[in-house]
Amino acid sequence: MTALVGPSATIPTLVVARDPVLVAELHRLAAAAGADLFVVEDPADARAAWTLAPVVLVGADVVGPLAATTPVRRDRVHVVAQGALQDGLFPAALSVGAESVVELPAGETWLVGTLTDTTDGPTGRADVVGVVGGCGGAGATTFACALAAAAAEDAGGRPRPVTLVDADPLGPGAEQVAGLDDAEGARWEHLLESAGRLGSRSLIAALPKRDGLAVLGWGTGARVCLDQHVVREVVSAAQRGSALVVVDLPRHGDPVTDELLRRCDHLVVVTALTLTAVASAAQLVARVLPVVPQGHLVARGPATALDPEEVAEALGIRLAAVMPDQRRLAEAVELGLGPLRSRRGPLARAARATLGHIGAPSGLGAFV
Repeated sequence: MTALVGPSATIPTLVVARDPVLVAELHRLAAAAGADLFVVEDPADARAAWTLAPVVLVGADVVGPLAATTPVRRDRVHVVAQGALQDGLFPAALSVGAESVVELPAGETWLVGTLTDTTDGPTGRADVVGVVGGCGGAGATTFACALAAAAAEDAGGRPRPVTLVDADPLGPGAEQVAGLDDAEGARWEHLLESAGRLGSRSLIAALPKRDGLAVLGWGTGARVCLDQHVVREVVSAAQRGSALVVVDLPRHGDPVTDELLRRCDHLVVVTALTLTAVASAAQLVARVLPVVPQGHLVARGPATALDPEEVAEALGIRLAAVMPDQRRLAEAVELGLGPLRSRRGPLARAARATLGHIGAPSGLGAFV
């Protein structure tokens, strides 16, 4: 049995299994990932490490006995089976709170990625900031790109790892706005072909990126329908491998959008300061705000008869920034220079102000 805490003080993955062939296989995969395992044969002995381990792998041979111990619910529990899956395994896996059932050898790549993530130690969970247009044409995609780019700006001589997820199939495309449409890397269509949990390192390495900013977009072809499970795995992997995750959200509601909203720590609503725009934003906020812990307003364009503070109060969210229109922004985007070509322009100032606004409650103060 491997010690629970080794010399590196990194808590190993917990394995609950009796099958010696399966345990040997898991040790082989862990060695390939450079990860440690803490193996227990008796499910009753798993209680002490159950909530501490970064990942729990449960052998298919002990799912029933483990369920009898009524383990507490936690994330990142996976049942592992070798060969064909037995009848009744999926209901048994649900009884122990498992997120997935992994069949070896088919799931080897997935499992190595999972174990590789654990070698990073307790790096924490990055906040997820959703950005959505309160009205049509508000420029939410552009602001999401600016927000992500500002967060990735150099800190002490090196950029921060930030992931921007474009989840709006009807938007202009975050890759195009960020100037990465010609960059090589994975798009949604590639990730939808994957199965199981995504490794954070492999995800970030696969995406188009520039100066610390990795972007998951749609590519130039037809935009595919997203899958809730894949979206959940993408955001989870991005959180483990980034300092911040920014999601460009669609205005329409569907199961995928609802899944993304549930994973957002903050929601930034971008809207113009007109009566029609604010009326539209009010409808959107009323629908999504109960799902997201904190809402923030970025008011765009010149203030007419509406005061930004009063608009934020009426919407029930806090005012993060007022963003005047920026000259030659469209030209910079069309040239592939990204939204922050002018680092002192209104867009950059609004993005940094928003990062500072959400930084205090979420621990992101280092971004400003």
